[in-house]
Amino acid sequence: MTVYLDVVVLLNFLVDGLLLMGANRLTGHPAGWRRCALAALLGGGYAGVCMLPGFRFLGGVFWRLLVLIAMAIIAYGWQLSAVRRGTVFVLLSMALGGMAMGMGNGSFLSLVLAAVGLVLLCALGIRLPLGTAKFQPVELIWRGQSVKLTALLDTGNTLRDPITGGSVLVVGMEVGHRLGISQDLIREPIQMLPRKPLPGARLIPYRAVGKPGGMLLLLRLDGVRLNGKSISPMVAFSPEEIGGAEGYQALAGGSV
Repeated sequence: MTVYLDVVVLLNFLVDGLLLMGANRLTGHPAGWRRCALAALLGGGYAGVCMLPGFRFLGGVFWRLLVLIAMAIIAYGWQLSAVRRGTVFVLLSMALGGMAMGMGNGSFLSLVLAAVGLVLLCALGIRLPLGTAKFQPVELIWRGQSVKLTALLDTGNTLRDPITGGSVLVVGMEVGHRLGISQDLIREPIQMLPRKPLPGARLIPYRAVGKPGGMLLLLRLDGVRLNGKSISPMVAFSPEEIGGAEGYQALAGGSV
């Protein structure tokens, strides 16, 4: 049987891209197709190199796992959440290989059918993500600048603007710094806001489990878009880090 190198590269690029985005969906993250496409280029190129004379040893299990890990790092980064997504991707890739072999000794048709089955599973994961965490992209617009983040939809976050009753997005100190807001204003909003007035800013009371209540800096931005949809422009700034190594930088109410 004749095997064409360009077909092998293209097929692996498409399948790897689908699996990388599927792993994102299954773990509750946005698809992130740009980084996944970049990682899939590595997968397609690797498959093509393995077809060349003198390089077929790269098709061994060790090298294959090494490339899968490298693809996961490119697609998901180094954050703690990337470990979970990378693990799902590696398992999906191994499952695809096993399914293809079981359905027809690794033929082209069996590979396509196996990939379709896994893609359907990933599509189901859009509504039923593994675990309870669900992440969505969020964009903050203020004074002509745009800051893009990842938000965790937290059903326990019931913080709302006491004046308008609208939902409030919570971000950390680092996001405030990117928007050009003084760290002193975020750390001590009660003392600093009268000294350094900020248009559209005021205080909002909050409570957290295991912590005494207090006041956060609340700012009305020019716009907030969650997963492409405009929501309440009210954003509260916490002096503590949000998300950390978990891969998100904002907290949105679960009912947003």
